[in-house]
Amino acid sequence: MAGGTGGTPFLLSPATGHAATPSAAVFDVEAAGAGKAPPPPAPDAGAAFVLESKGTWWHAGFHLTTAIVGPTVLTLPYALRGMGWGLGLAALTAVFAVTFYAYFLVSRVLDHCEARGRRHIRFRELAADVLGSGWVFYLVVTVQTAINAGVTTGSILLAADCLQILYSNLAPHGPLKLYHFIIIVAVVLAFLSQLPSFHSLRHINLGSLILSFGYTILVSAACIRAGVSSNPPAKDYSLSSSKSEKTFNAFLSISILASVFGNGILPEIQATLAPPAAGKMMKALVLCYAVIFFTFYFPAIAGYWAFGNQVQSNVLQSLMPDEGPSLAPTWLLGLAVVLVLLQLLAIALVYSQVAYEIMEKSSADAARGRFSRRNLAPRVALRTAYVAACALVAAMLPFFGDIVGVVGAVGFVPLDFVLPVVMYNMALAPPRRSPVYLANVAIMAVFTGVGIMGAVASVRKLVLDAHKFKLFSDNVVD
Repeated sequence: MAGGTGGTPFLLSPATGHAATPSAAVFDVEAAGAGKAPPPPAPDAGAAFVLESKGTWWHAGFHLTTAIVGPTVLTLPYALRGMGWGLGLAALTAVFAVTFYAYFLVSRVLDHCEARGRRHIRFRELAADVLGSGWVFYLVVTVQTAINAGVTTGSILLAADCLQILYSNLAPHGPLKLYHFIIIVAVVLAFLSQLPSFHSLRHINLGSLILSFGYTILVSAACIRAGVSSNPPAKDYSLSSSKSEKTFNAFLSISILASVFGNGILPEIQATLAPPAAGKMMKALVLCYAVIFFTFYFPAIAGYWAFGNQVQSNVLQSLMPDEGPSLAPTWLLGLAVVLVLLQLLAIALVYSQVAYEIMEKSSADAARGRFSRRNLAPRVALRTAYVAACALVAAMLPFFGDIVGVVGAVGFVPLDFVLPVVMYNMALAPPRRSPVYLANVAIMAVFTGVGIMGAVASVRKLVLDAHKFKLFSDNVVD
């Protein structure tokens, strides 16, 4: 590894000895292993059509906010329940700080490569270039695809659940089932998915940012109202008396926090910036984390304070108990559910972009117009098929709330906690005894362990709840 300049041997094409272009980086890794010279890179329709680079830093901030701030914030009181006030707030703050730092490092690595003539617009190509191994490319593709498909599927399911909640209040004995609402959401999402590029979502994602403020304020206010009412919920903040149960709950909570702060598509978001992108992403991160500070801490503290260790995995469920009256006005809860429903559509659109980019890179012809018949027909067919497949999985397996911890442990933790610090140490090569290098090694070690333990705790909860699972259930399993 070269020192001083931050250059490393694997940042050069092993086949040519010269700097690799973004689209050629992975071909170089594979071709070098086969002893063949890479073919010249073809025009990249995925980059030209889906990841078009036209945005400003505030557009990137809107995209980031939608990718991170979602209805999963309503699980934060439940995450505090697993650790208590002190450890819970400390863990929330630690994950807040570490993810901001990790995303900043990814942006620095992207800027570092761009300054050397290799602007990467995909996480998988950045990781393969910096880490210099073909298997890293496929690992990132697999994990990122699983995250994106999982988030899209979960968003469809939860949006349908929101519709079912509204419907059941308006028509308690109506004939419509959960899968009917999944179909409705899928049709709307398939229509919206025809927006051609990530950049074209900028106004939708500004709306998403406003929606996140709306429902977090409503839900937090409802929790405070319930906590100060004349007949408040019992407030017990004690943890389990079993040491093993307490440990598993703590690691499950940390996995939930990793999922809530998870992103996994920062390079693709930075790709939407008009070049040069250097320095712009930091402004976008500051905007995003200012929103995160308000929308995460407010409902987390208010929800846990109001319900203690009896808080449900979604604090809305605590406000609308199965037995007894609702603990908040019907209009407030209904409005909150509508705002959540609308934002779920935006989240599904954002996380679908990586899948659409992969599909169009293979199916579209960059030499033809974006809206030419040659490119429009496969775009409509493939994107509609993708949404339909996610909707089918949502209808078959309506228990995504129970696998949030698993996704966080095996998906978001590697992409958002481990890979960023490893790539920074490899690409920019800080001195091995410097505070930055040592801090990055510590983060890598700690969150690798957290990911493993979180996966064990999350799988354990899946096993314990397995008796609740039923294919094509009419209810979302808590």
